[in-house]
Amino acid sequence: MFSATKGGSPSGYQISRSVRLRSSASAYLNRTPASTTNRKTWTWSAWAKRGSLGAARNLITAIGSSRATYITFTSADKLTIYSATSAGGGDGGEYVSTQVFRDPSAWYHIVVAYDSTQATSTNRIKAFINGIQITSWATSGAPTLNHDTQFNWTGAPMQLGAYNASQFFDGYLTEVNFIDGQALDASYFGETNPVTGVWQPKKCTGTYGTNGFYLNFSDNSAATAAAIGKDYSGNGNNWTPNNISVTAGVTYDSMLDVPTQWADGGNGRGNYAVMNPLHMSGTATPTNGNLTVSQANNQSQVASSIGMASGKWYYEHTITAVGGEQSVGIGTAVTTGIVGTTSFQWGYYSVNGNKYTNGGSSAYGASYTTGDVIGVAYDADAGSLTFYKNGASQGVAYAGLSGTMFALAATRSTGGTNISDLNFGQRPFSYTPPTGFKALNTLNLPTPTILKGNQYFDATTYTGNGSSQTLANSGAMQPDLVWVKSRSAAATNHQLVDSVRGNTKYLSSDLTAAEVTNANSISITSTGFSVGALGDLNTNTATYVGWQWKEGATQGFDIVTYTGDATTNRAVAHNLGVTPSMFIIKARSAGTTSWIVHHKDMGNNGGSPSYLQYCLLESAAAKAASTSLLPTSNLSSTTFPTSGATNNTNVNGSGTTYVAYLFSEVAGFSKFGSYTGNGSADGPFVFCGFRPRFIMFKRTDTTSNWLMIDTARSAYNQTNEVLLPNSSAAEGTGAGYGAYDFLSNGFKPRNVVANETNVNGGTYIYAAFAESPFKNALAR
Repeated sequence: MFSATKGGSPSGYQISRSVRLRSSASAYLNRTPASTTNRKTWTWSAWAKRGSLGAARNLITAIGSSRATYITFTSADKLTIYSATSAGGGDGGEYVSTQVFRDPSAWYHIVVAYDSTQATSTNRIKAFINGIQITSWATSGAPTLNHDTQFNWTGAPMQLGAYNASQFFDGYLTEVNFIDGQALDASYFGETNPVTGVWQPKKCTGTYGTNGFYLNFSDNSAATAAAIGKDYSGNGNNWTPNNISVTAGVTYDSMLDVPTQWADGGNGRGNYAVMNPLHMSGTATPTNGNLTVSQANNQSQVASSIGMASGKWYYEHTITAVGGEQSVGIGTAVTTGIVGTTSFQWGYYSVNGNKYTNGGSSAYGASYTTGDVIGVAYDADAGSLTFYKNGASQGVAYAGLSGTMFALAATRSTGGTNISDLNFGQRPFSYTPPTGFKALNTLNLPTPTILKGNQYFDATTYTGNGSSQTLANSGAMQPDLVWVKSRSAAATNHQLVDSVRGNTKYLSSDLTAAEVTNANSISITSTGFSVGALGDLNTNTATYVGWQWKEGATQGFDIVTYTGDATTNRAVAHNLGVTPSMFIIKARSAGTTSWIVHHKDMGNNGGSPSYLQYCLLESAAAKAASTSLLPTSNLSSTTFPTSGATNNTNVNGSGTTYVAYLFSEVAGFSKFGSYTGNGSADGPFVFCGFRPRFIMFKRTDTTSNWLMIDTARSAYNQTNEVLLPNSSAAEGTGAGYGAYDFLSNGFKPRNVVANETNVNGGTYIYAAFAESPFKNALAR
């Protein structure tokens, strides 16, 4: 039994390998139980990293006499658990998740516990993702009492990664545990890391039962049941691999891509870069665990899942087919055409060996074709890019590059199909990387300054009680700014209280009013905040969310108060130590004054002298600039601007008191950027370098509301519970308010709503704060 091993402290448990299942090769493993055992009670646990999305992808199946039990991702990327005793039946239960699972850049931990003997029907199937039980189901048909599944039956062959030799899983699996006769929760297979706050694998110990098995795919000596398909539970329930290769080359399927990080003296173990189907243009098709990019007669580009902002990195393209033109290289974003079509890409072209950037070419190296291996070495610290053909350096192609770069696979095909197979080090490199250059995986990424986002920012939800209550955030953090809004009640104002102005002194982001003091407003505590009997904060049964920031240069947040003096071109000191990425100014003592917001991607008016463009937090108005405030010259690592050529009451009225909230970008914790909408349900991918906890958006080139979303209110994708900083309206949900995927490395808008989310050609700014840096994040 397993009861003695439940919970416990993190063990430092390491996983050595995963198996890649290539759907294009019809790869899977199979086993038929030698005896029939407990068909009513079992647990299946596995770590999975998804490859191709948007198609039925089976995780595990047992089929006998037109009867099936299976766990699968549907074509809508939802998790489904199903069992039946007759064709077309569902008496064994059918559960389909509300949330979608379409993050291909990191690992999911999936646990399904089945026990049809439970008297309470809702206890018969339980599922957990990354340690959290799924409680919201789009379909929730419980099994009949004492239903016999097809698992553990000699008449139902089992398949891992397929459904009746179809619907093949595409991606990576490791640490697959099956427990015969017990229904266990996720804590038997994983635990929370106390340093990072992230769910991690732990060794499953105890009794597996007769048909139980444990597959870790660590023996890659042969593609046999006794090697890569070996059962490590002690039961000898080995699995037969089908179309899985351990022969060197692009089809090699024994990978170092795993959900634990450790140095192995070689490339390292951890979450490896793959080509990201969420970050692409055109109609390219990433397959084979997103390491193969196939492009036919179109202009397409696909970017890697990990960006390169610092360090030295090496990866390889194997040119598997050239149907027209191929190019490889790097860039800060995707577009159409060959790599180098724009000023933000730098590429190496197959036909003549030229190098390309900004749409222009120059002589560089040798041409390349089918069978050639093109190595890419990018020194992000020096900004230098070198290409290799079959191990031979073609020389430094470009120097002085900067920004977060992505590996790109691209084509401007003139006929036929181009195929590239990429390798970031998860399988053996064809050639030795240059000295000092590393494989692109999370182990080798820099360690972030902030490992736990909730030590410096958190979002806390609560229900009002009509009296008073104290709320604790998940990180037991003492905040310096608390911003609360009712979710369920309309016509309730936002309230912002900070530690510099003092408890119970609030401003409302949706109003131009002066500061109000009310004893029942927000008070900051050592682990969160308290609220009194105030309608905007604590109406009985109403729901609320409180966003909380901790002040400090480490986390890039400063609160400054000052008194206006009506001088021109005034600069006020701040303590960030770097130029702010965004700042917000509001008058405290003067009413009918706006909230002035500048974001680094708003830019300036281009005049001389120039003035920063800004938006109003209480308004949906587009960005603007004025000679009466925010002179560009006063924005620096030590100061921020207030008044310009003339006095402006919004920022520097004589004798008026003000508060300013200033933010700077911190790698792995906060990101302030912009994106251009594409008008599609498949919106632009935005790389943050972390899994977001909170994002605030604004379209700046026309009238558009501000939006605020977070994972406290929407724990899984899609995230669509929206509040508006410039409005007292209740929370909006559904297609009318936009939808976003929060991912392990960024986010992606998923539809178009008026001007607010993803209108084609629209310019959007955002401010995002992390739940976990990508180095440690799991898929969402």
